[in-house]
Amino acid sequence: MNQKEIKELIEFLVEKDIAEFELQRGDMKLLIKRGASAQPAQVVQVAPAMVPGQTIAVASAPPAPPSSSTSATADAGGSASGAAPSAAAAEADLFILKSPIVGTFYEAPSPGAPPFVKLGEAVKEGQVLCIIEAMKLMNEIEADVSGVIAKIFVSNANPVEYGMPLFGIKRG
Repeated sequence: MNQKEIKELIEFLVEKDIAEFELQRGDMKLLIKRGASAQPAQVVQVAPAMVPGQTIAVASAPPAPPSSSTSATADAGGSASGAAPSAAAAEADLFILKSPIVGTFYEAPSPGAPPFVKLGEAVKEGQVLCIIEAMKLMNEIEADVSGVIAKIFVSNANPVEYGMPLFGIKRG
């Protein structure tokens, strides 16, 4: 099993939300566990040639779900700031477009070009919003819904993780 096959397997397990997986082929054993602990994700690099009897363990933490405790605390009067409840309520109405892959976020098709979208701009379902570069491939990320760009969570040329919020779209 090569590194590409392992990466594809991990992506499949994340997509299907499988928390634990074990594979044994002859003397090679692969164990993948996700979300079992609050520790940061570990990255284990695979050697080019597998040694008989070698075990590879890969652990990854799933993206943290959006917390609703802020709005609950704010509603109960636990927040000293009046802006926190309105900000949480405004974000609750947004469709959050999340990164489908790990890579580098680009707001424009090339350096110096205007961005695909700007804050406050209307977008249609299927419209390209950004590019995420992953493994030297430029992946166009399209809008899943029509609406208005209400929030951009990532700055240009910054790294993004799987499941990380990219855009907040107010449907309309």
